[in-house]
Amino acid sequence: MESALIADILEGKRLSKEEAVSLLKSYDLNTLGFIANEIRKKYHREGIVTFVVDRNVNYTNVCISGCKFCAFYRKKGDPEAYVLDIKEILRKVEELVDWGGTTLLMQGGINPDLPLSFYEELISTIRENFPEVQIHCFSAPEIVYISKKEKLSIMDVLIRLKRAGLMSIPGGGAEILSEKVRNEISPGKCSVEEWEEVHRTAHSLGMPTTATMMFGHIESIEDIVEHLERIRNIQDETEGFTAFIPWTFQKGNTALDFVDTASSVYYLKVLSLSRIFLDNIKNIQSSHVTQTMKIGQIGLHYGANDIGSVMIEENVISSTDFKVRIPKIEEMVKAIKEAGFIPAQRDTYYNIIKIFD
Repeated sequence: MESALIADILEGKRLSKEEAVSLLKSYDLNTLGFIANEIRKKYHREGIVTFVVDRNVNYTNVCISGCKFCAFYRKKGDPEAYVLDIKEILRKVEELVDWGGTTLLMQGGINPDLPLSFYEELISTIRENFPEVQIHCFSAPEIVYISKKEKLSIMDVLIRLKRAGLMSIPGGGAEILSEKVRNEISPGKCSVEEWEEVHRTAHSLGMPTTATMMFGHIESIEDIVEHLERIRNIQDETEGFTAFIPWTFQKGNTALDFVDTASSVYYLKVLSLSRIFLDNIKNIQSSHVTQTMKIGQIGLHYGANDIGSVMIEENVISSTDFKVRIPKIEEMVKAIKEAGFIPAQRDTYYNIIKIFD
């Protein structure tokens, strides 16, 4: 039965939810990795592994969600609470351009004091000053909150942000797309259906997005598979996701510090399952940020074809006890070569900018 299922998968069979649960529960890491690696080869025969040079700017840390997994947010009035002014953000974008970066990834807390006009002015000013930068900003929970605050539809908010210069949307705020899990770890954040609506709407407007999953906390294997199925269903409808990015919860200064840290073996198994199950998403990213570069490299043999970002700035994971190390471009190139692949710098949309021989 096991060998028959593996053969079916390698011939292109689409996994059911039940089969996916069985794979993650019953199959060993190397079997899952073998299947995922064979599927990766079908999508990326040339052996190229990509990365992006971007900057992750957190424009505010004020947030009313109170997510149990977050060590970054601050309540309004906290001495460490902040909102960056536009001049400071422009300075950060200028540094990004000087580094040869292409992507501005900008997200923040759900700040009740910031109106839609703040975001419009911010995006349009960046666009005016740095037209070459791809503006990849604002997670679904931020957009949902803006729509409620302004009493506008999600469609109307996205149309206005797109008009201001927003080009694509990151997949942040997904965590686990199970209402049961969200009610426990992030009850103040948008619902599963609202997260899905933001991404479907963005796709309908011609705005690509990424999809993410933060796991390794209180979720079950069934919850992980539910998440993957929701992503796959949206992609069947819209074809708007450019990539899927699974990463693990890191504890330290959070309300979930009682959970056991997910092992690298479990991370690699979920990464492999993501590649196997998401048969309609070409790009799967391995996480060096939450797993160290060594595991990031190994992930390239477990289904991933992208190793993420040079990430000139990182604040959220760094707020926990996990020590984030941000690699330079030459270190990223070396790591990919050491893993046995051809390194290539890409843009936000997975267009290759430069191949490193």
